[in-house]
Amino acid sequence: MAKEANLSNPTLRQCAVDAACGRRAFDILIEGAIILDMVTGRERQADIGLVGALIASVHAPDPQARANKRINANGAYAVPGFIDTHMHIESSMVTAATYSNIALTKGVTSVVWDPHELANVVGVAGVDHALEEARSARLRILPLAPTCVPSAPGYEFSGGDFDSVVLSDLLKRDMIHGAAELMTMQPLLAGEKRVTDIVNAGLASGKRVCGHGRGLAGRDLAAYAAAGIETDHELTSAEDLIARLEAGMTVELRGSHEHLLPAFAKALLELGQLPQTVTLCTDDVFADDLLHKGALDRVMRVLIREGLPVDWVYRAATLNAASRIRRPDLGLIAPGKRADIVLLSDLIDVRVQTVFTDGALAVDNGKLLAPDQSVPCPAALLKTVKTERFTPQDFEVVAQGNEAKIATLSKPRFPQWGERVVAIEGDRLKLPDDMIRMAVVNRHGRHTPVRVAFMENWGTWRGAFATTISHDSHNLTVFGRNPADMAAAANALHSMDGGLAVAKDGEVIASLALPIAGLVSSDPLEKIAEDFTAVRAALDALVDWDPPYLVFKALFGSSLVCNPGPRLSDAGLVDVFEERILESCVLDSYF
Repeated sequence: MAKEANLSNPTLRQCAVDAACGRRAFDILIEGAIILDMVTGRERQADIGLVGALIASVHAPDPQARANKRINANGAYAVPGFIDTHMHIESSMVTAATYSNIALTKGVTSVVWDPHELANVVGVAGVDHALEEARSARLRILPLAPTCVPSAPGYEFSGGDFDSVVLSDLLKRDMIHGAAELMTMQPLLAGEKRVTDIVNAGLASGKRVCGHGRGLAGRDLAAYAAAGIETDHELTSAEDLIARLEAGMTVELRGSHEHLLPAFAKALLELGQLPQTVTLCTDDVFADDLLHKGALDRVMRVLIREGLPVDWVYRAATLNAASRIRRPDLGLIAPGKRADIVLLSDLIDVRVQTVFTDGALAVDNGKLLAPDQSVPCPAALLKTVKTERFTPQDFEVVAQGNEAKIATLSKPRFPQWGERVVAIEGDRLKLPDDMIRMAVVNRHGRHTPVRVAFMENWGTWRGAFATTISHDSHNLTVFGRNPADMAAAANALHSMDGGLAVAKDGEVIASLALPIAGLVSSDPLEKIAEDFTAVRAALDALVDWDPPYLVFKALFGSSLVCNPGPRLSDAGLVDVFEERILESCVLDSYF
């Protein structure tokens, strides 16, 4: 955010002492509030006196107190500003200014941003731009230094390459608040030098080292924590939650996998307490969900609906979060703390009325007072789709003989290796009726071949979908059955400099242009959400989904190479945990 007030300023502190003692007027006095105390969990009526960015006093209602400005809360609940402990602004397809404008109206006053999506497309230039955006936003944006660029070196290729030297340089910057999620799990556990040096650079900086421990358990989880990793949001079960708590890690319950939150709530209720190490995060929020359902406030509503005590949920979003991100000035409405304050008309539905950030009124009656303006986008983040135009033949697999044994990708979200014998017609693999094609092509200038795999258990498709949002290297990725549809969708992204496209019968029927790094648009949130909704609806009409795993969202993470199991990348069919790379899915041919 714009430069925060220095709470250690002696003049500011003395003014706060004088106001608390009644020797001078408060700058702002919030009267008639009901405070939900994050320490005791109790509610009490109180007035809140502010001096600059500092909370000078929280005291019983006192009509005689002097103030330069009085704000009547009219019985609204007062809580600290919400803190999102792990998120990627780019995943909402908006600029940081646009995200700031919507998040503040939802009560979110601080976010911990890992800009590794931008970094994987354009390298350090992406982090530089993220810092400029953070510096200009009213939302308190705390950027991290991406540790996984790419997320699995040698198994995929992105537009950046961050080794320990790059990371050390980034961590020296005052605006960088730590090392971002370490997704290269298996190489770290194996002692691979590049990854070990990256973690050690984070530890040497004295800043936090954040994690991504998908699928780790037992000794592997212990080793991951022993390496110095503090956090994890990649939980897939209640057992994962308890294991990470017992390993001493900070848990970030995330909203991007909402179907898991009921199990997490049940596990915490059975535990009988809210551990100090439980926080909340969004991770990834699509533009339409951000607009219509909210940000961290949505996660809070779900957990309250699932039966977690209200004070637990708010504590996880405030005091616990502030403690875990090492910001003791945040997370409490108490004397001496920073004045990030949210007034709500309803605690259960998290209905936000008024928001203060750094002691200044930012949202009044639900309306943002001074919207942020996007900073200029540097040339390095534009025209990042460096591919040739595509033909249907690019999405065929060449093979010799009458039949071929191929390696397949089986199951969404938790992929497994499979094998299938398929027919060969005209020197091309014939796609079985119950399978679809997935293709990945490097869009960062390597000009390597299009990699194609056949996928089982991915539903029935009647069209194609192409995206340059494809975690985490964000190479151009296409799904479908008909190569002509796949070529049409891929060529739309080539023409738009990135985005999303749906094709049917060889024609594009819906698209969203994301010309900033192929990830983001500078359009208003409403326009991005409208176009994204149209893309989702178009594909919904062409694909038979099977929740909670076979869903639209699963397409964006299907090439997440660092996670366990086989994946398709621009290097081929790969499995980091098995140290396996197949440039072609063809294993054997039969004549």
